[in-house]
Amino acid sequence: MVEEWIAQDVHTGQNCAVQIRGQEVGVTPASGDAPHALFISQGWVDLQVNGFAGYDINAPDLAVDQVRAVTARLWQEGVAAWCPTVVTAASDQIAHSLRVIDQACRADPQVEASIPGIHLEGPYLSAADGARGVHPAAHIHAPDWEEFLRWQAAAGGRIRILTLAPELPGALEFIQAVVQSGVIVALGHTRASTATIRAAVEAGARMSTHLGNGIEAVLPRHPNPIWDQLAEDQLSASLIFDGFHLPASVMQVMLRAKGAPRVILVSDASTLARLAPGIYDTPLGGKVQLHPNGRLSMFGTEYLAGSASSLKDGVENAVRLAGCTLPEAVSLVSTHPANLLGWRQHSHTLFTFDPRQNQCVIVGVCINRQLVYRNLTWKA
Repeated sequence: MVEEWIAQDVHTGQNCAVQIRGQEVGVTPASGDAPHALFISQGWVDLQVNGFAGYDINAPDLAVDQVRAVTARLWQEGVAAWCPTVVTAASDQIAHSLRVIDQACRADPQVEASIPGIHLEGPYLSAADGARGVHPAAHIHAPDWEEFLRWQAAAGGRIRILTLAPELPGALEFIQAVVQSGVIVALGHTRASTATIRAAVEAGARMSTHLGNGIEAVLPRHPNPIWDQLAEDQLSASLIFDGFHLPASVMQVMLRAKGAPRVILVSDASTLARLAPGIYDTPLGGKVQLHPNGRLSMFGTEYLAGSASSLKDGVENAVRLAGCTLPEAVSLVSTHPANLLGWRQHSHTLFTFDPRQNQCVIVGVCINRQLVYRNLTWKA
């Protein structure tokens, strides 16, 4: 038995017939109207996920089945591909997380197809308060090529993005070596000068990690690392559009200044994403509060303690707060990150969008022509 849905390609506006036979999926051109405002897009890609729904990629006891669980949970959010993000910690702890992610990919072809690479955020970051965020200062240090090679070996060669601060000793030569090894270098958690940011770009850096965050609260009017990175046309900018990390006006200005094709939305999701509101004790942030509106803050303060959002929230906020059209918003989470990674998996995300409620409902996710997630509450 073959089931057929008609969906509109959000990128081209053309209608497609989505034919489902068991778990096999085929997509072909079609005529007629797409009912229920069903859309199809290239699979959504999240370049920065620290954890989700109670699972922590950086936990000392991270296990293979937990990586599989995060992957399956992210499919429900429309995410076809994600980069597990390993953050600053003791060297052995970083190696453990990298090793388990590699093992999870080797154990399950669907997990491997959904993880185009690992994002290593740190420990080569600024140790200054504000710039380092919640990264523990005790483990922050200058780049070490031999250490990086050991971590890449532990990861089975899967480290695909490395975030660092280019002002650290030896960082510019390190960037060149990392880029030559096939890894994307991103700038983040940095206090770098204009000249250093320019030199990092010349050395091969290609992205800014969560631009506007992971930086000191008080900066010179100009120059400062935000303006300098916005001005660098060779840097794509990843942005957190959870509605808390960046005000709506900043979202709008960054999109205009950087140019939409160089903007990528990330969730930067933590283990508390999609959990119930409440007060939690966390390894990095200590006591934090997840508010009913989704804001995650240090308990008793206004300071953010990370993100509890998903890419779906980012798409909705790009339309609601940043003034994007739906095709523009979806491109920020699909074609843009895929192009940066060079990710060419045959994947799709199916979803509806209600412009009155500004709400996406994820209907399905297909990877390599396999339906890996289907929303059983949605009826064609």
